[in-house]
Amino acid sequence: MAPSDARCANPIFIVGTERSGSNLLRVILDAHPRIDLPHPPHIMKYFGELESSYGDLEERENLRALARDVLRLLKVHIYPWDTPIDLETVLADAAPRDLFGVFVAIYEQHLRASGKSRWGCKSTFMIHCAERVLETFPGARFLWLVRDPRDVAVSSRKSVFSPYHPYLTARLWAEQQRLGLALEAEHPEETLRVRYEDLLAAPEDELKRVCAFLDESWSPRLLTFFDTPNARKSARLSSDWSNTARPILTGNTRKYRKELDDDEVWMVEAVARAEMEALDYPLEYPEPGALSPGLRQQLGIRLLDEAWHMKVELRSLREDGNHWRRWARGAALSLLQVRARLTPER
Repeated sequence: MAPSDARCANPIFIVGTERSGSNLLRVILDAHPRIDLPHPPHIMKYFGELESSYGDLEERENLRALARDVLRLLKVHIYPWDTPIDLETVLADAAPRDLFGVFVAIYEQHLRASGKSRWGCKSTFMIHCAERVLETFPGARFLWLVRDPRDVAVSSRKSVFSPYHPYLTARLWAEQQRLGLALEAEHPEETLRVRYEDLLAAPEDELKRVCAFLDESWSPRLLTFFDTPNARKSARLSSDWSNTARPILTGNTRKYRKELDDDEVWMVEAVARAEMEALDYPLEYPEPGALSPGLRQQLGIRLLDEAWHMKVELRSLREDGNHWRRWARGAALSLLQVRARLTPER
């Protein structure tokens, strides 16, 4: 179903891999007078595998059950929205009559409350849903944000939202960059590749390029994003987002040279070599070879990953304002997953 004239026809999606600067780009673009880019509750990510358990969503009560659960997720969102979302309005506005339609109806309500004219979503995982987006919104635009995977590995090891071991980070990065490359090849008019490193090196030039791609006028407000309530709230909630309330850190690149050891750099390059070459990230090891860990090495990777996980969770418990909300979200999703497994197919 095509979007109606009453709603935004050209939403914006920031896609790619977490820890690539997507929170930074979100608060920058949200400072634009026409663009509403709330912090994402990752509706499609968390409910994608659960959608079929609700049965035929053309039936209103099934769609109501799904929308009600999505709104329960929104209530424990790690970045609480100031805009209340009305269930009956979601049900009336959802088009198509499925999970994506519920997602769109929620963002449309937020847009109306913001007083702006165009909404965006910074759920980087929407790179897995690009075709579904374009079926409904041919005018949608994708900002594919890319960052050196070695620096992504550095950032991920300190984040509560990502894998911790460089091998796991590199594997996810490579998978999602393959999707990005395919999206760029298949939909070049709808996709703009944005390099994190370029955004830091020449922010005004890069943001003007982004605005031109989005067919939006340039606004100097984008360069003072860090002084907006949205950016300050983000920084208060989580140390992972602390940089959103600061001017762009122009030197925040090549951190891997100090924070990854030689084996870890080699491991990332061995896993992600093809994608790094396709995206013009020079290799430290021009011929890193292939990496295929055996069971013993995989166990070691998982144990180290869990150890880093515990360390980061302890830090989050001490420092993050949304730590308990994140745990509440995890508990709510676990209950929904158990219920889905116990629900017979309808």
